[in-house]
Amino acid sequence: MAIKPNGKSPVTTDHDDKIMLFRDVTPGPHETQLRFRLIHFWEAWNPIKKTLIGIEMLLIDEQGSVIQGFISPSRIERHLSEMKPGSLYKLNNFYGSSNKTMYRVSDHAVTVSFSWNSELSVLEDSPTPFDEDRFRFHSFEEFQAGCDRKGDLYDVLGHMKLINGQCLTGTPVLDEVEIARARHVLVHVQSYDGPVVKLYLWDQAARDFCKKFKSAEGTPTVLLVTTVNTKSLGGTLALTTMSSSRVFMDCDVQPTVDYFSWLGSNPQSAELVNAEVVTKRETLTIGEIFSYIRDGSNKEAFFECTATIDDVVYGSTWYYISCSGCHTKATKGPTSLMCSKCGKVNISGVPQYRAQISVYDNSEQAVFVLLGDAGFELTGKHAAELVSSYFEANGDQGVTQEVPFPEALISTIGQKHNFCVKVTQHNLDGKSRSLTVTKILPMESPPVTEASGGNYNPTTSEDGFETGTKVCAASKPSVDSAEGSKSNGDIDEMGKAKRLKRGV
Repeated sequence: MAIKPNGKSPVTTDHDDKIMLFRDVTPGPHETQLRFRLIHFWEAWNPIKKTLIGIEMLLIDEQGSVIQGFISPSRIERHLSEMKPGSLYKLNNFYGSSNKTMYRVSDHAVTVSFSWNSELSVLEDSPTPFDEDRFRFHSFEEFQAGCDRKGDLYDVLGHMKLINGQCLTGTPVLDEVEIARARHVLVHVQSYDGPVVKLYLWDQAARDFCKKFKSAEGTPTVLLVTTVNTKSLGGTLALTTMSSSRVFMDCDVQPTVDYFSWLGSNPQSAELVNAEVVTKRETLTIGEIFSYIRDGSNKEAFFECTATIDDVVYGSTWYYISCSGCHTKATKGPTSLMCSKCGKVNISGVPQYRAQISVYDNSEQAVFVLLGDAGFELTGKHAAELVSSYFEANGDQGVTQEVPFPEALISTIGQKHNFCVKVTQHNLDGKSRSLTVTKILPMESPPVTEASGGNYNPTTSEDGFETGTKVCAASKPSVDSAEGSKSNGDIDEMGKAKRLKRGV
């Protein structure tokens, strides 16, 4: 093998092919050949526009150098059928484009982009060995230093403590139906003797995790997940998978084999932790939840949040009639109520909460929607009881009309509570800013009321974000002060709420 005069591109005498190593790839067009192993490839999507950006790849050459590859949508069909992870390829002609600044998966400053004249083919009978893979591990401290910066994506290696809140002493049960609905698995991971970290495996990574976990002969303990993103959840570091993430366990690759051996020599590191302590939900502000929604790359999630009830949203219906069996909203048939989920006709209708309340904290104001048991946990009364009481008090008067907001709900104005809320796909798609309350959590201390001198001091919106779950509410001495913190984006929704001027 000879070297070209510029000292960059090695030249081989085999078929007069000019071969370039990854270390020599520079920006601009190249009419030369690359030889590499295709480690992995994945689809890259625009999370806002929901459009395909292209196919991204992770490639490794004969010297163990790793570079990122890219195929634009118009060229995917031409090359995709020949691509298989783990196989060796040669690529003639390509364009060196600058590597992206966010979510990089390799250290190289250049990306190998397939151009109009690129030719990809299988590399047969290569006398030169190529490494199978290459990893970039970060410690807890390094992940924490890069938290929320949307920088390079690194790999995490450790041993599992909990899987969806279940300890590994017995074999954890993975409900694939529930995981498919939630679209994620939550694993608590400890790397060597470092802190325990929450790792959220989303979509394909969650499916791969379930498949590997269930197919293992014993209960796996070591976990390696590549290219994870770092996020702050209520001030606590959490790791989340990306489209590029891959999952390995126990003896899948050399790093997991080495870690498994270390774990066997350090059994004290595998000791159980208190599940209640590890799985405690983080407390987020309303502003942090809205920041999570605006981020654009996030998924459905549950949060806890501390907020004070500002008002009820008048003009909205606070309950709906449900099927007594499955609680799905009943529909009116020709002569009776029907359930579309159960497929039954002539069902018994039961009132269920769907009440909209205005809430605030020191960062933002929002509309929360109380569903089902959450309404009972707030008022101490079932919706059916309140509806029945109204008709008992009013006789036949207004039987065909909606029942107005009951005093049981109105009397909660000014109260501070812990809410468990869910960010739904409607929130992420920008179709609704209302947050669904699934549970009212107990307060650690009695709510502050006007009588006890509680004060509300609005501040600027915080820019933190992420997933978590814990809602506290603070009481509000003056409705007017909360209105000052309302964002313009909420005017259309919040305008429906008629403010109660208490004490006026």
